[in-house]
Amino acid sequence: MSRLVEFRKLEQQLAEQLAELESMKSDSGLKKEMEFESKLRALLGEYGFSLKNIISILDPEAGRRTSALITAPVKAARKARDVKIYKNPNSGELIETKGGNHRQLKEWKIEFGADVVESWRTQ
Repeated sequence: MSRLVEFRKLEQQLAEQLAELESMKSDSGLKKEMEFESKLRALLGEYGFSLKNIISILDPEAGRRTSALITAPVKAARKARDVKIYKNPNSGELIETKGGNHRQLKEWKIEFGADVVESWRTQ
């Protein structure tokens, strides 16, 4: 992409974002939220409290829940894949693989068919 095309694209995105910002400025719900936030911050400053203090007053368990959520997720270990052994009865060639992405195995499946090659599986 040329720099000019990239510039025009970013310029268009900026114009769209500015239009969205202007529409949000006239939204009465946003004005109420902004007024509430400013009054709340003034009140917090007047009494010397922070948002963390208010949260701990309103919900004392909040600090314990967030730390428990952070430590809780533990990934379960995946089971190791089993080794599959295929023996070509035509050539006597042996293939050991843990998945189906083996190059020679794919070639055999194309040449002889997947069902036939699966029947050659010894383990």
